[in-house]
Amino acid sequence: MLQLIPISVLASILIGYIGRHRRMGFWGMTFCSIVLTPLVGFIILMVTDDVKPEA
Repeated sequence: MLQLIPISVLASILIGYIGRHRRMGFWGMTFCSIVLTPLVGFIILMVTDDVKPEA
């Protein structure tokens, strides 16, 4: 059971890295994934929009 904690934290950091260009950013996605679980964080990652650069 204790082995799942580091795996969950690493998965949350990975989701944060993938979501660094999303509306919530790296820290928002990482925090959301840690608090809610990486599965819910991944679903939120798929739902959020990319940040569009201003021209």
